[in-house]
Parts: sequence; structure tokens; C-alpha cells
Amino acid sequence: MKITISGMPGSGKSTIAKEVAKRLGLKHYSAGDFQRELAKEHRMSIEEWGEKEKKDKKYDLMVDEKTKEFGKKENNFVMDGWISAHFIPDSIKIFLDVNIEEAVRRRLNHRRKEESFETAEQARKSLVNREETNRKRWLEFYHYDYSDKKNYDIYLDTTNLNIREVTGKVLEEIKKWNKKD
Repeated sequence: MKITISGMPGSGKSTIAKEVAKRLGLKHYSAGDFQRELAKEHRMSIEEWGEKEKKDKKYDLMVDEKTKEFGKKENNFVMDGWISAHFIPDSIKIFLDVNIEEAVRRRLNHRRKEESFETAEQARKSLVNREETNRKRWLEFYHYDYSDKKNYDIYLDTTNLNIREVTGKVLEEIKKWNKKD
């Protein structure tokens, strides 16, 4: 079983991927981890790597190639990543959505060390800018809109749900999806 989880910033991609992997007894991987590994190999911080990705396609391609190769070689995993579904087409592809207000609230409550915002407005600008920049880049590079529901087998709005509820719904949908095969 291969499961990819994508979604809007703040939708719970990483958290839910880890929970689903744990519940299904699968390994969890993250495209973000692949980025961090490559940044380290190239003696860069993740922030420096991100800046390079914005300016030079080769940095995106390294992460994407690593994801693609991983998907061809491995089985029985859950991977979270914005465009992992595109590079692992034989996976069960899940998209988690969230409205911006809830995404901001979540990010303020669970800030990552690389995030420097202090206010809700700064968080909103950061999330919107990151999403728009990445979406534009992937449309240009791959003609792939990661936010298009048609690219996914399962779509879930997490705005009014807690981690336990989202995990339960995702597992329920995976079970239904597996029965289709």
C-alpha cells in the first residue's frame, strides 16, 4: 500500500500522515525530509535550500526525482508532501483542505522553528505567499495543480475537525478505496 497525503498549508498533512502510518503499521516519510536531507548534503540550511528552489529548477528536480525513485522502489508507506501524489501516481492520493483562518490559528499554535511570524496577519501572509509561490512554480515546471481535487482519490476538509476525527475519516476513506480495487 502506498498513500500520499497533500493539502493546503496548515491542513494537517504531516500530522495526519504520521497518525495514519502509525494506525496502519506503515512507515511514514515526508518530501520535506527529502528536502532537508538534500540541503544537508549540499551544506545548506532548509531556508537556503528553499530560496534556491525559488530561483533554480534543479533544486526542485532533485527533491522530485528522489520522491519519484522512492515511490518506484518502496511499498507500504505513507508520504506527506505537497506534490508527492504527482510523483507517486500508483498511490492512494489524499488531499486535505482547510480555510485560511483555521490554518493561521493552527500555525500560530504549532509554529515551526523556521517560521518567523509573530502575528496572525504575518502568519496569513506567510502561508498565502508560500502556497502561491509553490503552486505557481509547480504549474510552470510540471503543469500540475496540486490543489485541483481531480488529482486525488480522497478529498477532506479538515477545518472543523480535530486530529482524531481527521485520522478516522481518512482511514475510513482508505478502507472504502481499497474495497474498490
